[in-house]
Amino acid sequence: MDTNPMLEMRNPRLREASGCGRPSYNPSSRVVNGEDAVPYSWPWQVSLQYQNNGTFSHTCGGSLIAPSWVMTAGHCISSSLTYQVVLGEYDRAENEGPEQVIPINAEDLFVHPLWNPKCVACGNDIALIKLSRPAQLGDAVQLACLPPAGDILPNEAPCYISGWGRLYTGGPLPDKLQQALLPVVDYEHCSRWDWWGLSLKKTMVCAGGDTRSGCNGDSGGPLNCPAADGSWQVHGVTSFVSAFGCNTRKKPTVFTRVSAFNDWIEETIASH
Repeated sequence: MDTNPMLEMRNPRLREASGCGRPSYNPSSRVVNGEDAVPYSWPWQVSLQYQNNGTFSHTCGGSLIAPSWVMTAGHCISSSLTYQVVLGEYDRAENEGPEQVIPINAEDLFVHPLWNPKCVACGNDIALIKLSRPAQLGDAVQLACLPPAGDILPNEAPCYISGWGRLYTGGPLPDKLQQALLPVVDYEHCSRWDWWGLSLKKTMVCAGGDTRSGCNGDSGGPLNCPAADGSWQVHGVTSFVSAFGCNTRKKPTVFTRVSAFNDWIEETIASH
């Protein structure tokens, strides 16, 4: 078992002071291609679900960033669909008790005004959802911290993706929340011509690649990165992977870089 010193710096007394980014249950620090997460160790993780023939199906992840607000990807939102958000979810096949199912009103979906669904590589793949009632915070449901505006992670920063996305290209959606260590690939490396080239913008962040990556169904979910004070910050919103599949060499998972959108996030919340 590999241990990650960044995960062990966390002071339990600090964690008891409520705030953001401090799970009551420590994430596992084992490193494999992907694994079941410790239940409720990413307590800001949400399942965004859409209504289909009277039942709701998981479509994307998201992060609870305020009691009434979820951050997800622009490409996860369609004005023609009806959505709900499930907080406190771990095993989608079981009703475990902490789940909070909150309906979403159609007028409470806010996609970034510059998002272009025909051009995911143009960037701005971010959206905010206002919940129809505030989340009840507790051990299983907590707020994500966002990084300071303009914050750029160093190469190989030890971040984790979490979500219920497909286990591999074309594979099944898992019942239990998954996590995988995705070290950051900095812009200098990720924008090389044989990597993502011109598809990569400075408002994006790359992480993982090769044997570890996001996959369909992870979209909109968080890239969770340790901060110096022992808390976690959501630095990325899962945006896209290679057309060749989820685990493609030199094609790390690409995330919307949250620190490029602090102003838009704050203004949208303040005005609604």
